[in-house]
Amino acid sequence: MELIAKTFSELTPRELYEILKSRAEIFIIEQNINYNDMDDVDYESLHCFFTENSVVTAYLRAYRIDEDAVKVGRVLTLRHGHGLGRELLEKSIPAITKRMTCKKIHIDAQKHAVGFYEKFGFVVTSGEFLEEGIVHVSMELDLSEAST
Repeated sequence: MELIAKTFSELTPRELYEILKSRAEIFIIEQNINYNDMDDVDYESLHCFFTENSVVTAYLRAYRIDEDAVKVGRVLTLRHGHGLGRELLEKSIPAITKRMTCKKIHIDAQKHAVGFYEKFGFVVTSGEFLEEGIVHVSMELDLSEAST
């Protein structure tokens, strides 16, 4: 599957609409999170996603949090258990590092997904905390160690 990686201004109106539909499907409908998804972070983000028949089937966004670090969030797949998440991370990490030249990638991971992110080299950097009623931990991928 081909990864699409675009800044906000590069997205077509249809792509943006499909991204927002997929985010609502997973976070609002499936996970029953009541929050304002459109938080203005999208304007400064790199949007990485897969489409199938114009539907966004896997997605994440990455945005700069300081000179050397990027944060990844809104990670989703519409079809669970088919390897889409693995493929999304495998292709998005290089795209993020190339387009955003960072040394670290941070993520606030839902607790049940920690093992998934550890497969990519992320390590837990915090204790548990609640975010929108779901237990999370902060994780970090140190890209400087991966390149040495």
